[in-house]
Amino acid sequence: MELTPTLAAIRAFCEERDWRQFHNPKDLTGALSIEVAELMEIFLWKDIKELPQVLETRRSEIESEIADIAVYLFHLVEVMGIDLTAVIHRKLEENREKYPAEKSRGNAKKYTEL
Repeated sequence: MELTPTLAAIRAFCEERDWRQFHNPKDLTGALSIEVAELMEIFLWKDIKELPQVLETRRSEIESEIADIAVYLFHLVEVMGIDLTAVIHRKLEENREKYPAEKSRGNAKKYTEL
C-alpha cells in the first residue's frame, strides 16, 4: 500500500478545515484510542461463534471505524514526523528476534515464555 497519496489526502482534508491547530500528539492519540474502543465495542460480549455474523451484518460500521483509526494513526505519524513504513519494518525485525518462527509457530505465548 502506497501511503503518500493517503497521507496527502488526510493533510489536505485537515488543512481545508484549519484543524492542524488542534492536532497535537496528545489529542491525536486520545482520538485514536477512542476510535479503537468504538471498534472494540462492536465485538464486545460476542461469542467467538457469533463473529462471522457480526462481520457480515456490521461490516460497513466495522470498515468505518477501521478507516477512522487509520486516519488518526496516519495523521499522528505525519504530525510527529515518523516514517511509518520504516518503523513498521524495524518493529518486524525486533519481533523476528523475539519470536523466532521455530519457537513461536502456532504458539500464542509471549516471547518471555518461549
